[in-house]
This record gives sequence, structure tokens and C-alpha cells, in this order.
Amino acid sequence: MVYTNELSFKTLDNGIMDLGLKGKSAFVAGSSSGLGRAIAKELIMEGCRVAICSRGKDRIEAAASWLISQTGCEPDRVLPLVCDVTDESEIKKAMEDTVSKFGSLNLLVTNSGGPPTGQIDDLDAEMWRSAIELNLMSTINLCRAALPALRKTSDDHASILMITSLSAKQPVPSLYLSNVSRAGVQGFSKSLSEQLGVEGITVNTILPGYTKTDRLTHLSESIHEQTGKSIGEIEAGWAASSALKRIGTEEEFAAAATFLLSTRARFITGIALVVDGGAVKSLL
Repeated sequence: MVYTNELSFKTLDNGIMDLGLKGKSAFVAGSSSGLGRAIAKELIMEGCRVAICSRGKDRIEAAASWLISQTGCEPDRVLPLVCDVTDESEIKKAMEDTVSKFGSLNLLVTNSGGPPTGQIDDLDAEMWRSAIELNLMSTINLCRAALPALRKTSDDHASILMITSLSAKQPVPSLYLSNVSRAGVQGFSKSLSEQLGVEGITVNTILPGYTKTDRLTHLSESIHEQTGKSIGEIEAGWAASSALKRIGTEEEFAAAATFLLSTRARFITGIALVVDGGAVKSLL
């Protein structure tokens, strides 16, 4: 059966575009801080109920408190969950808890931390396996666990967004593990978008460039240790590599992600949106 549901777009009384997310439910992985938490905040501000997850109980509960205080939302619209995204059984439990709490699931954001830096001689086989588990297999398992619930809401609205990295399009020196594992996510996303399109479920990836997060701070410190360059020099180099000549913010990235998850982006699927200020130089 071909999915043919059409959507009538609305504009709010104040002229602001309505993204059609009010009342929708979302699961955002890796959301105790950084880009995941920023997306969760934006979704809540658009009226979503959001499940957030992290491996650490204290960190995810702190993130929930922060989201509630920042957005002024009702506490029951944020569900903090302890979940290690490399553990398939924990993923399944987290999805079950989300649907039990909210009654449905419309949106899935896959996200995980970045693997260690290093050159080929620094990385053993176990480090490669761990990177694949962290970035690629976690994404696959999150999607597999969420699909039954997403299929039930596809007549309304259902969308999957996978956070990868600009390294999937333009490999970054010393990020071998990320370059390879995140490129695998791109292949998975494109394949899944072809399968789920007929069911009305959109599937996209979003590729952050150099964005001011704790991860970027750790990366600059690692490069400093390896090369002796100052942190300021490293960050200035990253800024200079983009067309806009600056490093991005979490809020800018989250705004783009939220649009891709919204009903306004219902005819967008199978794409890889690079949010990098123009750092990637390829035409495609």
C-alpha cells in the first residue's frame, strides 16, 4: 500500500510557522548534555513530550531538571531514562517505558558519544569493534526497537533522525573511528528511508560540524596533547575552515534538527543535512 496522507500546514496567529509537533512524543538518545539535550529542549518548546536517556542516572535526572527549568514545561512531559545505547536489552526497555508513559511514539533521535581519537597505529581491533557498537549498532538497535511504535503513529506523523558527523562526508584527521563508523550510519539511513517511505515514516541524518559542545572541548584538548598546538589555535583553525568563519552553537543545530523532525519536513527523507557553517567543500 502506498502512503498518500497529505498535510495542511498552519501558521499560528502571531505569524510563526507551526511545526506541527504539539502533543507528539519523542525519544532522544544521548541527551544528558550537548546536541541531544539541545534537541530535546527544542522539541519540548514546540510542545512535544520527550523521553531522554543516558547511561548515568544522576546526569540524566539533572538534564531533566534543567530542561524543565529552561522551558517551563510540566514535569510529566520529560521522562528521564537510564539506558546504555550499546546494550540492546536496555534499549528495548527504554522504548517500552516511553510508550507506557506517553502512550505512543512519533519521533526517534539516535545519538551516541564519539569514539576515541587516534591514527591507524594507535587503534587495535577491540577499539574498532567498540566504535562500531557505539555509533553504528546503537543506531540500528534503536531503530529496530522503536519501529513497532513508530509504525502505529505513521498515519499521524512519524520520523527518525540520526545524528552523525561531518566526518561521514569529509573525514577528519585523527578521527579514524568516527570517520568509518558514522559513514556506516549514513548507509543504514539511506537504506531504511527507502524501505519506510511507503509507510509514511521519514528517515534522515543530520551531520554537525564544529559545534561548541563538551565533545569539541575534549577533541581540542586531545589534539593539543598530540600536537602541542594551543586550544585557541586549534579552535581558530576549525572556525576558519567554515564559510561563516566561526564555530556553531547547540541551539543552531537543534533548530535544524527539529525542523527535519517536524510535519513541515514531511516530504524530506533520505537526506544527509550538514549543519557546519559551510565547512564541507564537496558539491554533493
